[in-house]
Amino acid sequence: MTSTDRPGTGPPLDFADWYAREFPRLRSTLALVTGDVGVAEEATAEAFARALVHWPRLSRTGAPNGWVYTVALNQVRSGWRRLATERRWLARQRAGHVAPPPEPDPWLWDAVARLGPRARTAVALRYVADLSEAEVAEAMNLTRGAVASTLHKARARLAVLLADHAPDRVLSPDISTDVRPDASTRSPR
Repeated sequence: MTSTDRPGTGPPLDFADWYAREFPRLRSTLALVTGDVGVAEEATAEAFARALVHWPRLSRTGAPNGWVYTVALNQVRSGWRRLATERRWLARQRAGHVAPPPEPDPWLWDAVARLGPRARTAVALRYVADLSEAEVAEAMNLTRGAVASTLHKARARLAVLLADHAPDRVLSPDISTDVRPDASTRSPR
């Protein structure tokens, strides 16, 4: 039996000597347990880093091997639990996945890009991010009335900009209503 096996026997161990002797053995043991050399290397390094912090007390016990193996195995188990939790979370995310909406026509983005920065931001937050006017106001640090006014003016400007591109549609200032007039009510050109 060596001084590393019996508590309180012999002089305190030198960390560097103990590390050089035990690191490869612990890493090999964990590689066998986990089947993954990378996981074994990481857990072994973490266990020895913690052993170094506690070395003054561990070296006097004369049995640091059991402690470092326990810490390393706990690291492996924690990693496995974390991985299982991540996999469960990812599985739940995939189950509720919703396909993104189709991209709007490029001419619509061109028209929005021609708005001023404040109007463009308000339009993007309201109609792309689907925030309420109150949420847009909070995000832009404006009053709700200022957001409503900005959106109203932006919709009016977009109606003008888009009228050239979509002459068969009547875009009202309320962008949520897009009306196609039937041919009998259309004014002659």
